[in-house]
Amino acid sequence: MTTINTTSKGMRITGRIITILLILFLLFDAIGKIAENHYSMEGSVALGWPAESVRAIGIVLLLSTILYAIPRTAILGAILVTAYLGGATAIMVRVHMPLYFCVIFGILVWAGLFLQDARLREMIPFKK
Repeated sequence: MTTINTTSKGMRITGRIITILLILFLLFDAIGKIAENHYSMEGSVALGWPAESVRAIGIVLLLSTILYAIPRTAILGAILVTAYLGGATAIMVRVHMPLYFCVIFGILVWAGLFLQDARLREMIPFKK
């Protein structure tokens, strides 16, 4: 079976748009937590996080997002962001809140990379 190692321009652009939008959202969330923004603090405390832990959570998210934004480390960053979102999903289940946002966000993290990188598509093949 021969695999063609190409990515169409449309796939690449769609993947980049998805990735850029996710990075912007993640940066906004991380910076809000690091700066201890009123809304970030209020939301995190309402989910059960101690107020003194919110900044550390923001730093973890910021570092993961930076790794996700750099093409050479994007897969490592995606793994770390996925782990972060797994924790967010667990928290949402624990407090009986909808978890669809975390799950969809996690899928989009990988979809953006999947559309951009033929090597990743070879590792995770979908058969016709």
